[in-house]
Amino acid sequence: MIDPLQASSRLAGAGLEAQSMRLRIVSENIANAQSTGKTAGSDPYARKTVTFKSELDRALGAASVKVQDIGVDRAPFQVEYDPGNPAADENGYVKLPNVNMLIEMADMREANRSYEANLQMMKQTRSMVAGLIDLLRGA
Repeated sequence: MIDPLQASSRLAGAGLEAQSMRLRIVSENIANAQSTGKTAGSDPYARKTVTFKSELDRALGAASVKVQDIGVDRAPFQVEYDPGNPAADENGYVKLPNVNMLIEMADMREANRSYEANLQMMKQTRSMVAGLIDLLRGA
């Protein structure tokens, strides 16, 4: 049987890993929010999404989070009239990425808070282990 303190550390670690991936994808979306296609009429950067899944960790006997998939958002691209742009089609329209900065900022904030919660869990577990060791030394 696994120690509950070790189990909580491993579960929090899985949460940290998942939210770290989410933050990476959000930052990639923000960095490419203005990335148009390279040639006339080509598609621009498509927003990426992260899907999580709950997976049973048999060693812990508990559900843990994993990144299931990094997908592409199928929302339509924005179109803007900019005939001087090298990515403009024959009518002068340029396709812009389907990245909505408000959604990305909300996702970033949520991922950051989840990351911080998992980090706090790791700190609490470490503190409890240190307290247990101190108690055992004194006995």
